[in-house]
Amino acid sequence: MDHETAVAASLAAADVIRGRYGTALDRVDKGGGDFATAADLAAEQAIRDVLRAACPDDAITGEEHGATGPAQARRRWLVDPLCGTLNYAVRTPLVAVNVALRDGERVRAAAVADPFSGETYWTDGSVARVRRPDGSTAPLAPSGASGLVDINLDPPFEVEPALVIAAPGFRDRFRPRVLSTTLALVWVADGRRAAYLTYGDVRGSVHFAAGIAVCEAAGCVVSGVDGEPWESGSGLLVAADSSVHAALLGLVRSA
Repeated sequence: MDHETAVAASLAAADVIRGRYGTALDRVDKGGGDFATAADLAAEQAIRDVLRAACPDDAITGEEHGATGPAQARRRWLVDPLCGTLNYAVRTPLVAVNVALRDGERVRAAAVADPFSGETYWTDGSVARVRRPDGSTAPLAPSGASGLVDINLDPPFEVEPALVIAAPGFRDRFRPRVLSTTLALVWVADGRRAAYLTYGDVRGSVHFAAGIAVCEAAGCVVSGVDGEPWESGSGLLVAADSSVHAALLGLVRSA
């Protein structure tokens, strides 16, 4: 099944990432202060090897190696092999592997692996579960109880995200966090974060496709930062429930 392929591909990359952690890594400059490491490249190759073996006719779009396969393919895998490269490069083990299958206009299967905790979050398009290191699985249960809101502060943005943190009333209910990886996105689905916020267009993004699919299947409230569907290109606001979503939407509008 497609979600099993997504899990297998993400775990193959996770093995590469763990194996190279803390080693000297060559860097490939991508401009604007962004870069990839040898681990990013090797992890993406590991994912591609799994996908090509399981689904040889599918197209693939990867963060590092670009698009391959039929340009008009209905089935396309969206791959971010190491989300949190800067964290990883400075020996901070907070990163994610994102693998999603877009079939037509929708993501039908996805997996997000945490190489260091051994947890893998996945969806088959209907349910969302987490696979623990011992192989057991459990349904994801969003909760706003923590009050923790992860906000993406990486530029460029049309609106300064820190303005939301400074908005009157934010700290009365929430506490900001900056994880700098989309691992924080699936943590909303897992109840570890109350919400996640990023500005910028996330449509078709290899960084966000898998996490969005997991959160939607888990029952999170997912929209753009303006409350419109995120598919409109207005950023991304993922909340554990409607109360958290409404409160944050009000704060965004007042920022």
